[in-house]
Amino acid sequence: MTSVGGQHVEEAVAEMVAVLTAQVEADWRVPAGSLEWSCWTTAAHVAHDLLAYAGQVAGRATSGYLPCDLVIAPEAGPRELLEVVSACGRLLSNAVATAETGPVAWHWGMSDAAGFAAMGVAEALVHTYDITQGLGVAWLPPEPLCQFVVARLLPRLPPGRATEVLLGETGRADLGGQPRVREWVWRAALS
Repeated sequence: MTSVGGQHVEEAVAEMVAVLTAQVEADWRVPAGSLEWSCWTTAAHVAHDLLAYAGQVAGRATSGYLPCDLVIAPEAGPRELLEVVSACGRLLSNAVATAETGPVAWHWGMSDAAGFAAMGVAEALVHTYDITQGLGVAWLPPEPLCQFVVARLLPRLPPGRATEVLLGETGRADLGGQPRVREWVWRAALS
């Protein structure tokens, strides 16, 4: 399997936007699946993480996260919010595509660009799942994109469909009779 890159970030964000654009007239103030956040707040969180990861890679931050934050106007509707997600996804895609090889920035240790790309893909997929659950839309993250995420961020897990593993390891589904995961941190740092 090839490494995760900017094109995978673009694909995951495009999937998110395609699925959720059909729901822009719905009430995004409802909880996003099992999260305490609303669907709107969850989508804003995705934009924030995509931008934060792009900033880390572009800024080559080595000791922690850059001291900045994304603020989205509270009156922005779902369609506008998805435009922000798209823009932040493009920023991460571009940052990853132009990054040097090897360790580039900090995320609980030094990570390469592929680690940041995998985290961006994971955020888009997992939280799209949350939002669709909240809006009553049947959707599962695409298996090919999940395979990249699982291979890069969750390589020590037992075999299984990558979609099920990703949802299970992020507390969204039961995985093989094991207790449901309650907490995790993406481990993108290089060994």
